[in-house]
Amino acid sequence: MARNNQFSGFGGGGNMQQLMRQAQKLQEQMAKAQDDLDVREYSAQAGGGMVSVTATGKREIKNIEINPECVDPEDVEMLQDMILAAVNEALRTAEETREAEMAKLAPGMGGMF
Repeated sequence: MARNNQFSGFGGGGNMQQLMRQAQKLQEQMAKAQDDLDVREYSAQAGGGMVSVTATGKREIKNIEINPECVDPEDVEMLQDMILAAVNEALRTAEETREAEMAKLAPGMGGMF
């Protein structure tokens, strides 16, 4: 009586080894892409360019530039809002770029990175 091989859909050991090599290659490509995305910088502005923020793909703020013209001691709240808006936009851009780049490598796995 023939035994039912649960891996018969792979067509034998040779194809399984090829599948494993492809998986390892994909894993290496994804690791390289993540490293590249981590060092990439993303910038955003708020208040018509009065506040500019630069963040890395690791979600670290590298730089904040504030145009002295927007510093009004009577309206610190507006400055705070502009800083928050620019920081959030830079981080959002970094995250969206990460998701898009990783989805190119592993279609159908979006949201996992």
